[in-house]
Amino acid sequence: MKTSKQKVRLSGTNLERAADHNQRVTLHAIRVNGELTRVDLANITGLTPPAIANITRRLLGEGLIEESGQLRGGRGQPATKFVVARDACYSIGVNIDRDHITIVIVNFAGETVARLSREVPFALPGEVRDMYRGSIERMIADAGIDASRLVGIGVAIPDDLGRIDLPGRSPDYSQWDDANLPALFAEPLNLPVFTENDAAAAAMGEMQLGLGQFHSSFFYILVSSALGGGLVIDGNYFRGADGRSGELGFLLADDGKGGLEQIQQSVSLSGLAVPLEAAGFRLAEMMGESASAEVDAVVERWMDLAAERLTGALAAVNCLINPAAILIGGRLPRRYVEALAARCQARLQRCATNAPTLAPILRAALSEDAPAVGGAILPFSHFLLPRSGTLWKEPDTAGKGRRAA
Repeated sequence: MKTSKQKVRLSGTNLERAADHNQRVTLHAIRVNGELTRVDLANITGLTPPAIANITRRLLGEGLIEESGQLRGGRGQPATKFVVARDACYSIGVNIDRDHITIVIVNFAGETVARLSREVPFALPGEVRDMYRGSIERMIADAGIDASRLVGIGVAIPDDLGRIDLPGRSPDYSQWDDANLPALFAEPLNLPVFTENDAAAAAMGEMQLGLGQFHSSFFYILVSSALGGGLVIDGNYFRGADGRSGELGFLLADDGKGGLEQIQQSVSLSGLAVPLEAAGFRLAEMMGESASAEVDAVVERWMDLAAERLTGALAAVNCLINPAAILIGGRLPRRYVEALAARCQARLQRCATNAPTLAPILRAALSEDAPAVGGAILPFSHFLLPRSGTLWKEPDTAGKGRRAA
């Protein structure tokens, strides 16, 4: 929980070409800390008081921040407090996965103001297009949003969506290999479209809006229909040489039968569906705020298995990366994510006695809709928030993490 003493440290600069960067840093400082004065901002960013005065004047003029009162009790003129203007702008986030489609609209404070999610097994590109086009205008109207304040669409989608063979996958699902994502979302709003791997989007959303505000380096585990991961180092998402860092699900573990299997075969919603269906239940029956004792018992056994399968990988993460925290998110209900995190922590402490240090394993703040919300953050990041490398050169836009249209 943020407190007045828990200010997030950012870094401004007075170098040439820095005005836009400094404005982004100042705006982001206000977003993540909730409410700041000009003195707070100067202390946090390292910028001079006159620079902060100019920047806050511009941000007020652009409607991105607003005054929230004055800080009284000190000497002299009371200091004005600033907060982000929640309705300054909005963004759309879409999470496409093998078992569901989720669409959210997020305001500039990171709050979800509209949400639509459908359980659709292996939805084809045309189905996703029709769902989006048939619902987005109604979502905007129901939320009372001025459509002109929408800045873009962020799409979070697993890598190799049409290639990885999971139970129930139809041959037609390979259409995703050649799908034109910007074209799917071109109508009816004609907004810029940004694409990102789902685990990376979830990690980036957590970095901007969740526990990443207090842990500058963390490893993110996304439990979805498969199993993904994302790595944030010193406040920057780390992609790796081929953009495939964090691929936790492909690691091998003992399958309990004398062989090896990919971790995601069991540690995923697809893996959880197997014991649930064997016991006569559907995955949807454990998705609500509560479930029957029988469903809970199946999930409890699965969490024990998941913690066992993850032990080696988590030990490696601790030894190789030394993160400040390991965060677990995904579409599992909150109570299960918290229980899974506790089981993983307890088993790791028992088994990974060789590791020099073990990071705390926690439920991610943006857990259930993390990829969709993380996707919605992509347009904000592009247009308004601090970006790594802004001052030095334009990033290589090949591959994931680029603006698609």
